[in-house]
Amino acid sequence: MPFTSELVVVRHGDTEWAIHGRHTGCTDVALTGQGRREAAALAGLLAGRQFARVLVSPLQRAEETCRLAGFGDAAQLCPDLEEWNYGAYEGRTTDEILAERPGWSLWRDGVPGGETVDEVGERADRVIAEARSAGGDVALFAHGHVLRILAARWIGMPASAGQHLALDPAGVGTLGYEHDYPVIRAWNRTVDPATARTGPARPAGPAPSRS
Repeated sequence: MPFTSELVVVRHGDTEWAIHGRHTGCTDVALTGQGRREAAALAGLLAGRQFARVLVSPLQRAEETCRLAGFGDAAQLCPDLEEWNYGAYEGRTTDEILAERPGWSLWRDGVPGGETVDEVGERADRVIAEARSAGGDVALFAHGHVLRILAARWIGMPASAGQHLALDPAGVGTLGYEHDYPVIRAWNRTVDPATARTGPARPAGPAPSRS
């Protein structure tokens, strides 16, 4: 039987830490007003979708995004969807870290006292296995880096390939199949809360690493 189910991944809306480029892993920060508006606008983008399972990170920014998007009643907490544990770099910006470690890359060099990218990849693999056993489409509400890693693992790439899959606040991706091969069918779709219409990603250009 061919594979037909899709996995819809949704990053939470904006937070104060994300706006300022602070690495936000396990710290349970809340959505901003803009983040709540972004999350509510997702209801239109996801309208009509039926999911066999809705999995959500237990951190409040993901849970609230899920609820405002209209899927709170169906949500099941999934600890494996928590964001990358940034260890000693939690709450710090990339510029601050680079001042101490010139040339540092999160994806290549990792973080002291936190998870490695492959450890996050192992969590992502468990989520993928659970999603594939759901018997239908699955929605995931979580965080930027863990979802980027999950998308890389979906298509059989190493976890570090997630560095090439930018995902903005309230960005949505669709993972599916083509001829039984896992593919990325759509990525980083966003909605303008002012118009509630599907729009492009934020303007291209350098951006701080944020989650």
